Formats: sequence, structure tokens, C-alpha cells
Amino acid sequence: MYVTQTARRGPDPDATYELSSADVELYEAARRLLITAHHSENHRVAAAMRGGSGTIYLGLHIGSKRINVCAESSALANARIAQEDTIHSVVAVSMDGSSEPQVTNPCGLCRELLRSYGAETFVLVDAEGEVEKVRIKELLPYPWMRATETEWETRPPRSGPPDT
Repeated sequence: MYVTQTARRGPDPDATYELSSADVELYEAARRLLITAHHSENHRVAAAMRGGSGTIYLGLHIGSKRINVCAESSALANARIAQEDTIHSVVAVSMDGSSEPQVTNPCGLCRELLRSYGAETFVLVDAEGEVEKVRIKELLPYPWMRATETEWETRPPRSGPPDT
């Protein structure tokens, strides 16, 4: 899989996010980490995250027989420990069948976690063999929230036409 220079259109049909050299640099940082640290059970995924300051933070999947911690969450922890206020972009990579690092999409837990730290964060994704860039809110348009955390009142579901 190669990092390309075009991007998928998200929910907004006019939204296009071009990949930049900074995105390629982020991918390369995650790729280098995975090549160095890969272990088929304990370290299967590496992530790189760019903070609002421009600094890149790395994360590595940590696994055992009973628990796994995702690479994206460890990168996010590193960024927050360094006092980053915002996360600009993130990419995760895992090994393909030929032992080559490839962009991999964040799991549901990581989508929720990343979304809670900024809906505007960019994520490099595998879009059926092409690397594209989308905002995390496009991967998780309806974030998990408690009813008390919303700015609206949710009505119970009902059948028939909506009230006018």
C-alpha cells in the first residue's frame, strides 16, 4: 500500500483532505517503530500522532493473553504527558502478510477515544488499498455520550412521520 496524494470525500461532499509531506512523515515514524519493535503477539501495531505543537508522539500496541492496549492510546498518553493541548493527526500501522507495515484503521475503541480528544483530528486510513485522510468525526459521526452530556433533548423513538 502506498501513501497517495488524494483523499476520500467525507460526509460533506465538498470536503477533500490532501495528504501532505507531514502526513507521510507521520506514517514513516510509525512504520520505523513497527519494524523495530514488531512482535506477532505483544507488539502488533505502532502509531504516530502529531500534536498541535508539531511534535510527533509514538505509541506501541502492548498485548498479553488477557489484555491489549492499542498503539493509538499509548501515543495519545505520550502526547498528553507532554502537555499537548490538541492532536492534529494520527496514523496506525500493522504488518501485512509479507511483513511490511501498512496503514490500518483505528478500532472502535480508538475511534471513541480519539474523538473525545478532538473531533477535528485527522486520521490516515486504509480506504480499500489507498491511504486517505479523514477527520475522526467522519469515522465516528455519532460519538458515545451520556444523556446528561448532550446539548439537546432526545425524544423517544416512534413510528410514523416526524412532528412538525
